[in-house]
Amino acid sequence: MRSGSQLQKLSAGTPEYFSPWSWLLPNTMSFMLRVNTRRGARSVNQTMWRTCGVFCAWILLFLTDVCAQSQRRPVFTCGGNITADSGVIGSQGYPGVYPPNTKCVWKITVPEGKVVVLSFRFIDLESDNLCRYDYVDVYSGHVNGQRLGRFCGTFKPGALVSTGNKMLLQMLSDANTAGSGFLAVFSAAHPHERGERYCGGRLDKPSGTFKTPNWPEKDYPAGVTCSWHIVAPKNQIIEVKFEKFDVERDNYCRYDHVSIFNGAEINDAKRIGKYCGDSPPAPVLSDGNQLLIQFLSDLSLTADGFIGHYKFRPKKFPTTTTAPTTTTSPVTTRPIPLKYSVALCQQKCKRRGTLESNYCSSNFVITGTVITAVMRGGSTYATVSIINVYKEGNLAIQQAGKTMSTKIVILCKKCPFIRRGLNYVFTGQVDEDGRGKIAPQHFVMAFKTKNQKGLNVLKNKQC
Repeated sequence: MRSGSQLQKLSAGTPEYFSPWSWLLPNTMSFMLRVNTRRGARSVNQTMWRTCGVFCAWILLFLTDVCAQSQRRPVFTCGGNITADSGVIGSQGYPGVYPPNTKCVWKITVPEGKVVVLSFRFIDLESDNLCRYDYVDVYSGHVNGQRLGRFCGTFKPGALVSTGNKMLLQMLSDANTAGSGFLAVFSAAHPHERGERYCGGRLDKPSGTFKTPNWPEKDYPAGVTCSWHIVAPKNQIIEVKFEKFDVERDNYCRYDHVSIFNGAEINDAKRIGKYCGDSPPAPVLSDGNQLLIQFLSDLSLTADGFIGHYKFRPKKFPTTTTAPTTTTSPVTTRPIPLKYSVALCQQKCKRRGTLESNYCSSNFVITGTVITAVMRGGSTYATVSIINVYKEGNLAIQQAGKTMSTKIVILCKKCPFIRRGLNYVFTGQVDEDGRGKIAPQHFVMAFKTKNQKGLNVLKNKQC
C-alpha cells in the first residue's frame, strides 16, 4: 500500500490516470486527493466507487426522462376517426417521408352545435400546379360534403371552417413520394363566430353580398381561406359582380387571389377565373345553379380586400358573350385534333383570325421564351419559360422560386416554326396531362413589348 505522499507523486506524474474524471467532477477529484493523503488507497477506492454510483444513478435518471419524452411524442398513422374538442393530425410517419401509393382518410367530429376550424402548421407534398399526384383534400362533412380545398407543395392555406360539426381530410400519394407530409391542428368553434380569420359560408338567398374579413375598416389578415358556396334554385343561374377589389398584385396571382368555380367544389377543370391586383374582374355568370368563390391570402403582404354582390337570374339569361364577327368558323366550330397525323401536317401552314378572335376559343394564352425545342416523331417538344399568363385553363405550370415554365407540343414540327431563345405568344389546347398542344390552326406569333397592352385588355375579357 502506497503512502499519501506517494499517491500525490503518482497523481502528479501521471495526470492521464485521473483525466477521465477531471472533466466530470473536478471538485470531487480535489476532495478525493485530500482524502488520499489522509486515508490511503483503500479510502480512495471507496470514494471512487461511491462517486461512480452517484454518477451512474444520475445518468440512469436522465435516460429514463429521455425515454419518457420519446414515448409522449405522437405517432401519426394513416387515417382514423377523431372525436374531440381539439387535436392534432399528421400524415403517416410525420415528420418522416410519407409512404407511396397510399390513401388515408381522417374523420373529425366535434360537439353538436359547433363547427370545425382546421389550420395547417406544416405542409410538404409533391408540388404540381394542378395537385394531380400527392395532395390533401379537405371536406366539410363526412359524406358528400363540400370540398373546401385541395392542397400540395408547401403552400399553407389559412384557417378552413366546416359548415357543421364534421370535417374530413383525405391524403393521396402516388408511386413517387416527395416530402414530409403535413401537420394540422383542429378545434371546435361556435358557428358564425365573429373573428377576423373566419369568413365564407353558404349563400342561398336570391341576392347578397360577400367580402373579405375586416372590410372596409382595414386590410384583410394574412393566412386566411374563405369559401362562399352560392346555391340558386335549379332553374336559375348566378351573376357575380365585384364593387371594389384590391388584392396583392402578382402577374400569375400566385400569392393572394380569388378563384371562382362552376359547381360546388374546387375543381381546376371548372374554374372560371383567378383574380388579383386592384382592378375589379368583369361580371361572372355561372353555367348552372351553383358557384364557389374562394379567397386565399398567404402569410406576407395584404391589401384592402374586396366586396362583391351576387344575384340569381333565370336560366334563359345568356351565359356567354356574342362571338366576335372576325372569328372564323374553323376556329370556333371544328374541333382541332390533339395528336400528330400526316393529314394534319399536310394542311397549309397559316394561322387563322387574330389574337382577339382566337382568345376565347383557346384553352390557354401565355407569353414565354423557348428554352428547349426537340423534334421527335414529326412534332416539336418545347419547354417554355413563362413571361406572363393571360389564360391558364388546365395548363400544367411548374414553379421554381419566381421562375415558371411549362411543356408545349407543336404537333407539326414546322407549323408554327419556333426557335430556341425567342419570345412568343402561344395559344392552344390542353390535353388530359395538362400539356399544351398547338396545331397549325392555332394562333402563335412573335411577342413584342407593344403587344403587352392588348393582351392585358384580353385578360379581362369575359368569354
